[in-house]
Amino acid sequence: MDDQTRLEIEAAAFRRLRQHLMEDRKDVQNIDLMNLAGFCRNCLSRWYQEAANERGIEMDKEQAREIYYGMPYDDWKNQNQTAADAEKQKAFEKAFKENVTDKS
Repeated sequence: MDDQTRLEIEAAAFRRLRQHLMEDRKDVQNIDLMNLAGFCRNCLSRWYQEAANERGIEMDKEQAREIYYGMPYDDWKNQNQTAADAEKQKAFEKAFKENVTDKS
C-alpha cells in the first residue's frame, strides 16, 4: 500500500470513529470512554489540535473542540452529557492521570 492510500484510509477510519461517537452513540458518556478506554471525545479533539499545531496551524482547545463536536463544546455537553456520580468521577481522576496528564 502506498503512503497516500494509507493516509486516506487512516483519515476515513478517523472520520468513521468521529461519526460513531458523535452521531451513532451520543449516549456514551465521555467519562465512561475515559474510564474504560483511556481516551474520550475531548482527547480526540486535542489530538486534532496538536496535529494542526505541529503543522503550523494555530488552533486552540475550544476551536478544536468546535470542529470535532460540530458545535461549541458546552452546547454539545448540555445536549448529550449527564452528571457523573462520585464513583465515576474517582475513576476518571485515575484514568486522566494515567492517560492524559503529562508524565515528563
